[in-house]
Amino acid sequence: MSAHLSYSVQYVKSVGPKRRKAFEDVGINTIKDLLFYFPSKYLDRSNIVKISKALEYIQNGYEGELTIIAKVSGSEVIRYHKKSLMKVKLKDETGYLECIWFHGIRFFKDVFKQDRHFAVSGKPVLTRYGHLQIAHPDYDRLDDDETDEFINTGKIIPFYRIPKKLKESNIGDFSFRRIIRNVLENYSTYIEESLPAEIINSFHLLKLGETVANMHLPNSYKELESARTRMKFEEILYLHLLMLLRKKRIANDANANIIKVFPAPLKYFLNTLPFELTHAQLQVLSEIRKDLESGKIMNRLLQGDVGSGKTIVALITMIIVSTNAYQSVLLAPTEILASQHYTNISRLIKDLDIPIAILLGGQSKKQRSAMIEIIEKNNNAIIIGTHALIEANINFKRLGLGVIDEQHRFGVLQRSKLISKGINTHTLVMSATPIPRTLTMTLYGDLDVSIIKEMPQNRRQTKTYLRGENKLPKIYSFIRKRISLGEQAYIVYPLVEESDKIELKAAETHYNELKNSFFADIRVGLIHGKMKWYEKEVVMDRFARKEYDVLISTTVIEVGIDIPDATVILINDADRFGISQLHQLRGRVGRSDKQSYCILVAKEEFTARQMSLDFKSEYLSPLQVEKQKSKIRLSAVEKIIDGFKLSEIDFKLRGPGDIFGTKQSGLPELKYIDLSADAEIIADAKKAAANILEDDPDLCKEKNFMIKQNLSKDYSSHKNFSSTA
Repeated sequence: MSAHLSYSVQYVKSVGPKRRKAFEDVGINTIKDLLFYFPSKYLDRSNIVKISKALEYIQNGYEGELTIIAKVSGSEVIRYHKKSLMKVKLKDETGYLECIWFHGIRFFKDVFKQDRHFAVSGKPVLTRYGHLQIAHPDYDRLDDDETDEFINTGKIIPFYRIPKKLKESNIGDFSFRRIIRNVLENYSTYIEESLPAEIINSFHLLKLGETVANMHLPNSYKELESARTRMKFEEILYLHLLMLLRKKRIANDANANIIKVFPAPLKYFLNTLPFELTHAQLQVLSEIRKDLESGKIMNRLLQGDVGSGKTIVALITMIIVSTNAYQSVLLAPTEILASQHYTNISRLIKDLDIPIAILLGGQSKKQRSAMIEIIEKNNNAIIIGTHALIEANINFKRLGLGVIDEQHRFGVLQRSKLISKGINTHTLVMSATPIPRTLTMTLYGDLDVSIIKEMPQNRRQTKTYLRGENKLPKIYSFIRKRISLGEQAYIVYPLVEESDKIELKAAETHYNELKNSFFADIRVGLIHGKMKWYEKEVVMDRFARKEYDVLISTTVIEVGIDIPDATVILINDADRFGISQLHQLRGRVGRSDKQSYCILVAKEEFTARQMSLDFKSEYLSPLQVEKQKSKIRLSAVEKIIDGFKLSEIDFKLRGPGDIFGTKQSGLPELKYIDLSADAEIIADAKKAAANILEDDPDLCKEKNFMIKQNLSKDYSSHKNFSSTA
């Protein structure tokens, strides 16, 4: 970095020593910090409507927000019922708009002076007198020059987040934009390029200096998009480099323990299974075998849809490891799932000479001591637990494999902490939530990927139906019919108890209602998240032994619970769930050769089918947009059984933040890239990263000096990813 850019921000005109402290308090210490403090939004002529057009929108039923640029033509304070309100009249060449405030009147009297220009945003309504009115709008003041430039040339105006500390130093929108212009004029020439010329030219990227200028003061949206593309590309390129370097470091670590496959015990185990492995499972096992026998550390992600048979693949891998006199740890996201794994695996390996242990909260001191003794004395044990197992002060005898179930529930650092408990430990991470391709290659670029797309042959596809709440009596009759055939059902509710804020069905309330009405002669159980894990275990065990015909539940059953005779799942208020969650819940049925059913129940307004992602939102409010998305989610789950296809729809609707957060994963925070929309940029950056490291594995060449320097300097907090940091 040029020495000029490392100067204190006080040397920028209009900042000085007096305002320096305020800037430093908000994290802007140097001139470089200021140059890379980009706008939070932009005012663009294409996003603005005239007052007459806003009136037309409202008359057409629009209920959302609009932005209007207008000039103050008058204001008054009106007294009513011993209270006051501030009314400001704004005008443009097409009409008038009223803005009103019920609080902060003294402040707004000083802000909205006669003839000042403002961009106001809010939800317009028509008053009973036919006036267009916005209550408590967001607003940005424009000076006369900016207004003229904007109206006459369409120039884009940037707006910045101005923290309270800066406002207290009398820095507002105008003054901050002036400071930015000053710093660009005097210091932008000192911005040093952070990417090799070869990369810039190959991918037609802007140079960094030009990028920074266009991020602040673009002349057009084309310029702004070019600048954003450069920032996105660089951000994701460095993330790919971190991932690839981490993958290389793992591969180059001390030779891993070579795990051989001994045919006899494996053949014996496979012959005890009541089913045959699918071709996809055998293919994944072949990939795992090559990893284990390679002498390199296995670091593999196993993806598979709900019910595709990932757990049996993991168990076979653990058996192979055990026959080599190494321990395996299976890490589950919840205690009830860990307990179920322990029960099922204990049953499956009962004829094999493999000790098994489980560590959970709530165990008695005697139980815990017995389990720890198994772990510390048996070098071929299989150990099962939750994240508490990572924190526990346990001396593993000979840890050779870490299996992590539901990978996205755990962070990279948790994964690393588990593996560090062994020496050169192999890793198999599993996900039953299908991961979109762009997310896989970004967040899991350090892992080799195996996918099970084939379902067991004896499984029938679960039939899914979307119904309104008025059909509930018929649905209950259908459930009674299935129960009369010896089958079982789940009924899922979003909440445990009634909420004053959200009128959703509650598990406890409806448990009491249903067992005394529709299911008065049927055995009904209840399970929810507020129970202790061992209380849930008792309920699930009774359901598995068919002591309950119907299990009323919250989403605690979402992951992993396996009851073959459960053939119906009724999901209430289905519009409140995401696609991934609905698909996971649907996976609780269809676990045998019996026909299964998933019934999604929502208010009638959500049952109109809608599959197009390209719905027009021009006349829709944010609430209406969310309702439209709910319809798409429900229609998609009703029509599509493939979890990978559903994940792509979910990704486009929600973005990655709600699915897999980078903060949770331990990765650098992504400020610019949109993982759901920027697939092409992500692919290009991955290609560039691979090419760089293929040509220069240790980043020793002069052309890559800046990359190595930036990795060490800017990503020092992520050293666990990089061999160069």
